[in-house]
Amino acid sequence: MIVGLAPGAHGANRTGRIFTGDSSGDWLYKALHKNGLAKIPTSTSADDGQELIDTRITCAVRCAPPDNKPSTEEKIQCSDYLVNEFELLMPTARTFVALGSFAWSAIIKSLRALDHQIPVPTPKFGHGESFTWVGPDAIKRLVLGSYHPSQQNTFTGKLTKPMLNSVFKKAKSFN
Repeated sequence: MIVGLAPGAHGANRTGRIFTGDSSGDWLYKALHKNGLAKIPTSTSADDGQELIDTRITCAVRCAPPDNKPSTEEKIQCSDYLVNEFELLMPTARTFVALGSFAWSAIIKSLRALDHQIPVPTPKFGHGESFTWVGPDAIKRLVLGSYHPSQQNTFTGKLTKPMLNSVFKKAKSFN
């Protein structure tokens, strides 16, 4: 399960698929394909033949927020959607990848809402940071952090292709 901030106004809202039609998606789908988690290395439209393999992508909030900064009200109103999505997928979801600190916090909050005993103190976000826990169903799970593949991070070198690939390699290999 990959969690981002929100659908992109010029990507997902226009194309009908999260991380599709923008540079963030270009980076993400190349990394997923390289690690055997996507059928093809591109995602240009909802009908381009892309298929994810044992992977789901979602967002912490449901609308493209102004300046990528959701309001407190928007965070609260959207949180139930993520909790519900996790609840539906929990029987099979083992690995959660947070694209950015906002997604990291949303994952932890949603898991706690489902009575998962996340370590205390709350694990801190960072690229490549991770933690595991055993859920109420006695299944071991993993949360991995990655810098978001935004232009701000990729153009400045804060996130490189090898860095992103390493996160998805680790996500795929977790049992």
